Amino acid sequence: MTQTTPHSGSLPAYVQISEVIARRIHAGQLLGGERLPTERTMAAEFGVAVGTLRKALHMLQKQGLIQPKHGSGNYVNSSPQASNLYSFFRLESLIGAGLPTAELLTVDRLPKPQKTPYFGPDTHGFRFRRLRYLDHHPAALEEIWLDGSVATSVGRHEVSESLYHTYQTRFGFWIVRAEDHVTFAPVPYWGIDQFGLRPGDTAGYVERIAWANTGKPLEFSRNWYDPNVARYVARIK
Repeated sequence: MTQTTPHSGSLPAYVQISEVIARRIHAGQLLGGERLPTERTMAAEFGVAVGTLRKALHMLQKQGLIQPKHGSGNYVNSSPQASNLYSFFRLESLIGAGLPTAELLTVDRLPKPQKTPYFGPDTHGFRFRRLRYLDHHPAALEEIWLDGSVATSVGRHEVSESLYHTYQTRFGFWIVRAEDHVTFAPVPYWGIDQFGLRPGDTAGYVERIAWANTGKPLEFSRNWYDPNVARYVARIK
């Protein structure tokens, strides 16, 4: 994993590592029953101390994705259940699952846009615009709307690069179900230079409505991705 200077909202290194491994498992790059490399080997791969690597493995064990065997090592569970932070994230690098990270561009409380699905009772919502990376390569532009009933305000300093992590730690709910609609659409006017496509260019496009553990829809999102960098993948088990 390429080391970068952490920015505000970055997830801890051990969380990032656990997400990389989890995405490899869900992408089929690590198979059920397969033994993971030794802790020292994996720590060297990710450029961290063994203690940090062990914290990542402990997270994966708690999520039910791996199982340690005394004196033998860590093994991928045969039927892992997705419970990691990016288990709902469907974009993957063209050369592998890739670690998702994000740069928050803006966060504003605004009237909800017209002609969108119902996603909560408030007439206003929090709009997050972000540049999404996969393995530090710009891959997608995201516009995510969260129902305004969850809070009176949201500051930039409160927003993690994983919004689902923010939902859990800041607002006390989590996403349990999502419905995606995938097609093509022009890149929006607010696209930035770092993104490989320019405003008006055709991009892969995903609209999502997401439901919280309360049983109610609370999030609506739009996602424009560069097909030269990423692809949308949904796996059926």
